[in-house]
Amino acid sequence: MSREVLMLADALAREKNVDQAIVFEALEMALASATKKRYPTEDVDIRVSIDRESGEYETFRRWLVVPDEAGLQEPDKEILHFEAVEQFSDMEVGEYIEEQIESLAFGRIGAQAAKQVILQRIRDAEREQILNDYLDRGEKVMTGTVKRADKNGLIIESGRVEALLRRDQMIPKENLRSGDRVRAYILKVDREARGPQIELSRTCPDFLIKLFENEVPEMEQGLLEIKGAARDPGIRAKIAVVTYDKRIDPIGTCVGVRGTRVTAVRNEVAGEAVDIVLWSEDPAQFVIGALAPAQVSSIVVDEERHAMDVVVDEENLAIAIGRSGQNVRLASDLTGWQINIMTPEESAEKTEKEAASVRQLFMDKLDVDQEVADILIEEGFNTLEEVAYVPLSEMLEIDSFDEDTVNELRTRARDSLLTMELAKEERVGEVSQDLRSLEGMTTELIAKLADNQVHTRDDLAELAVDELVEATQIDEETAKTLIMKAREHWFTS
Repeated sequence: MSREVLMLADALAREKNVDQAIVFEALEMALASATKKRYPTEDVDIRVSIDRESGEYETFRRWLVVPDEAGLQEPDKEILHFEAVEQFSDMEVGEYIEEQIESLAFGRIGAQAAKQVILQRIRDAEREQILNDYLDRGEKVMTGTVKRADKNGLIIESGRVEALLRRDQMIPKENLRSGDRVRAYILKVDREARGPQIELSRTCPDFLIKLFENEVPEMEQGLLEIKGAARDPGIRAKIAVVTYDKRIDPIGTCVGVRGTRVTAVRNEVAGEAVDIVLWSEDPAQFVIGALAPAQVSSIVVDEERHAMDVVVDEENLAIAIGRSGQNVRLASDLTGWQINIMTPEESAEKTEKEAASVRQLFMDKLDVDQEVADILIEEGFNTLEEVAYVPLSEMLEIDSFDEDTVNELRTRARDSLLTMELAKEERVGEVSQDLRSLEGMTTELIAKLADNQVHTRDDLAELAVDELVEATQIDEETAKTLIMKAREHWFTS
């Protein structure tokens, strides 16, 4: 039997021109697979070890050691750690306990079954080599032809490599047919996929960036860079460019002589219009450029909310927003800032509303009349912290206040802040420890939850995302994450 194994391994290695190691591994897999059929469910883990010199082989059934708290997910293949330690004191989680069992006679499997396994292994190895050779080129954009369509999308062939262009990664209304030439961005490589292992995209912003890099030599030379892109695939896009050579006009360079460069890119993305804007380190200036062609009247930056209120006149309102909100949405995606478009009237109304809120805060917490509160607002004070802790010299510059008034206001602000902090700590104390210890919780957030009668982890878990956002003024993504963390114990207990 052992000689038969060695002869088969040698013959197949020669016939298929592969290393004998691949053949031996395939034989071990074939023997293990056949051995599993002895068991009713075949849901067992079998390992076969062939001696490469003698051809003798041994067969083992094995169990993976898993943490006690995890429990057994696959009882026929796993063993809890505490049970494993009872048999072998030095066993660790992740190791295997093995039990030698009777080996299957090689003749019962037959060379043909082993040969099929080996052929599959050879095909897999060849496929992996072809993929590696292609990826080693370092290309980010694949150029190929449509080979066929299947239920997932289009199969694109480039040389000996096949890739999948999923339907949701195609430009809407683009009609690609078998034999058409296609360029697409390599989105990811899934080596575990049974079909094409490369997935492509024609809709991602990176594809647009790479197309411009191919058309604009100055980018390869390091004189020009695209800092970001945002797309509504097939309709409109925005890219932000910056130059590192003052002699170069970044927008004109990307457009090209008589628009040749931008036209070449547009032709590749189904006529998608592309706005090219100047990138700026100043976020406000960047947003103003990103909203072009709309003219901005004024802009207010809210660093805490990472948002900007952009004021435009009636003539520019429709342009700034764009059809179905497209222009402002793309500008927001490009800059990474939440952009709120408003008219001068809306801006004035919001400013007055905010001023009224601050006025009431000062009147209540500093125990002053409206005149004093308005003076503070006119001088740029918006919070109690500013009144309490800005340099004394700055407050003394206020003509309407003498030194005694300034000192009294600062003292009242500090006392009020201390009182508010003590009240906040008291509210935090009402919240259960399991909620306070939840990842992402802050004292301020806990206090806001307490104000809204959210005192336990289950209280938070039962909230809807919009309810949490309204109660705490955190962003939607953070709210979603917190709620999911609060619900985790529902699925693990």
